[in-house]
Amino acid sequence: MTRPLDELTHWMETHLDAYLADLAELVNVDCGTSYKPGVDEVGSWCARFAVHMGATLEWIPQRDYGDILLARWRGTGRGRILLSAHLDTVYPIGTAAKRPLRREGNRLLGPGVADMKAGLLSGLYALQALFALGMAHFEEIAYFFSSEEEVGSPVSRTWLQELAPHYDAGLVLEAGRPDGSVVVARKGGGFLRVCVEGREAHTGVEPEKGASAILELAHHIIALEALNGRVPGTTIKVTQVQGGTARNVVPGTAEAGADVRVVDEAGRTAIEALIRETVAHTYIEGTQVRLEGEIDRPPWPPNEGTERLYTLARQIAHELGFDIGAATSGGSSDGNFLVAGGLAVLDGLGPVGGLDHSPNEYLDVDSIVPRTVLLAELIRRLTAPA
Repeated sequence: MTRPLDELTHWMETHLDAYLADLAELVNVDCGTSYKPGVDEVGSWCARFAVHMGATLEWIPQRDYGDILLARWRGTGRGRILLSAHLDTVYPIGTAAKRPLRREGNRLLGPGVADMKAGLLSGLYALQALFALGMAHFEEIAYFFSSEEEVGSPVSRTWLQELAPHYDAGLVLEAGRPDGSVVVARKGGGFLRVCVEGREAHTGVEPEKGASAILELAHHIIALEALNGRVPGTTIKVTQVQGGTARNVVPGTAEAGADVRVVDEAGRTAIEALIRETVAHTYIEGTQVRLEGEIDRPPWPPNEGTERLYTLARQIAHELGFDIGAATSGGSSDGNFLVAGGLAVLDGLGPVGGLDHSPNEYLDVDSIVPRTVLLAELIRRLTAPA
């Protein structure tokens, strides 16, 4: 290894116990997206850590979500790097008390440990290591902490796309894949609702006077699912269905929600046209159908900027004695919005973990040091003097 890698590795190894203690503190806070007090608690914790390293803070207050945080460090070197992590998880209030962080062998288990408390913390520790070792030679480092990523970043997305043009590279700290890969492309997507209005009637006395919204909706569910395969790389999955009011009433309303994923803008345009064409047709006389929602998360297709970042990250990993693959994901992240803003982005740079959004969500303890060193060295080389 090179001298900087040796020094970064030694620093991180000597600070691993502190990292683990901090991780336990973060994981043991209930911070589901809808629980603003918990998300704000995590944000305040990150703010204190950043200020201790000399950051200036910008808070973006929210009413329905936790407050968004942007921490900045300005220097006299070169290179402008934007780090991105999210403060929220998917777990309901009370989960942290029921399942606090625990260790089983080389795994840590707890709500949000991989998605994404460890990555969030590794970003802070990587910066702390660079400052402590005198390796922080940059023009600007910004660290964006979104508060509502798990519901699609409805507020943060605008900020991310506006910030993107002002930086040279974006590093997103979602967990590394279970095989250690980083993420180089992600699908975009959105959630659509097919809403049907029919006509109610007594099912025993005069059913012929009714128009079943549920029956109409059933035809549309089948038609939507049949669109799978029509556009390469695009998927449509109906995941929610509601309808009817009583067991003896022809249902007057029904709706279905569908998750749509696309690989590129051409795919988004094509599938939107097919969906509109499908919904425009009615099967049951007396019913009306409307479409709500949109495919509002932009796709992140393979691109040269991401490829350059991946090549550099892989070179560093090899120098550290391991390899990192290049993964594509059907799930989106805040990286999608940075790419849409024109920024070169690499994702999945956090420690390795898996089984997100489940009681078995885990983090590989042995990955913490090398992945945090990888991140720190990536920042250092991207901002090193020419």
